[in-house]
Amino acid sequence: MSYLVRRLVRGILLLAGVSVLCFLFTEMAPGSFFDEMRVNPQISPETIAGLRAQHGLDQPLVVRYGRWVKSALHADLGYSIAYNTPVAPLLWSRAKNTLLLTLTAMVLTWGISLPLGLWAAAKRGGVLDRAITVISSLLIAVPEIVIALALLATAARWRLTPVGGMVSSNFEELSGWEQFRDVVAHLTLPVVILVLCESAVIVRHVRASVLEVLGASYVQTARGLGISRGRLLFRHVLPVAANPAISLFGFSLAGLISGSMLVEVICGWPGLGPLVLDATFSRDLYVVIGGIMFSALFMLGGNMVADIMLMVSDPRIRTGAADAG
Repeated sequence: MSYLVRRLVRGILLLAGVSVLCFLFTEMAPGSFFDEMRVNPQISPETIAGLRAQHGLDQPLVVRYGRWVKSALHADLGYSIAYNTPVAPLLWSRAKNTLLLTLTAMVLTWGISLPLGLWAAAKRGGVLDRAITVISSLLIAVPEIVIALALLATAARWRLTPVGGMVSSNFEELSGWEQFRDVVAHLTLPVVILVLCESAVIVRHVRASVLEVLGASYVQTARGLGISRGRLLFRHVLPVAANPAISLFGFSLAGLISGSMLVEVICGWPGLGPLVLDATFSRDLYVVIGGIMFSALFMLGGNMVADIMLMVSDPRIRTGAADAG
């Protein structure tokens, strides 16, 4: 357990560091939410000063950060000036959509990448291996935004899937099953974009890990004993090659979260991405800070899941954790 405790402490310190950097960067950014009000002759400087004082923006940075940390410990992330509402409920209403998109893409990405990487390694040098290598290299070389825009244009032109939003305009009139199908239809395009961009990297890592294990001496010995290919791969190779893949799990979640923010903006998916982007343009600082903290929290959650999976799969980690304790 000491291993997980150490990882948890590191995660908390990382969150603290992210929060400090968020406040520093927002303080360094030019302009403020009240800039447009200042050019309006109907709004007096005294009114603007009163609004700044109301939201605590007239206080020094250290004071504002201390007050925010104290409130954040009670699940209060501040107040949105633009939306005139507390930040936490506003972010959570969008974070649920981001989680739906990210977790769906995560399941499909790993469900596709693991067998493809294993198969490519088992058929090294074959037609499938070469095809996977070429396609993955192409997907890695092309920027994610180009892939997203290309698929968006294709889907819109040929009307393959609904584009924009999470549900149709007549969503409330649909039955329960039709509502589910409508959400899935709107989810398809952003999920496909994320899966294509992320699976290319994971397939190559899985393939490399499996090839490394296949070259080990004990695997060559097992082959000499006449063990079938399927049993060799799934009973001897995959468990050993799983550790690097599990370690990659947390990083892939971070990549999917950051990618989903971009894809949400391009595809019009109502998640954290469009909200944080709008808040950045309007300089709604606490929404920006809260959105970044939510993303960091999701990433740390994924890393904790990966750490637990590593402890379960690798006795050496459990033994090292016990020795350290």
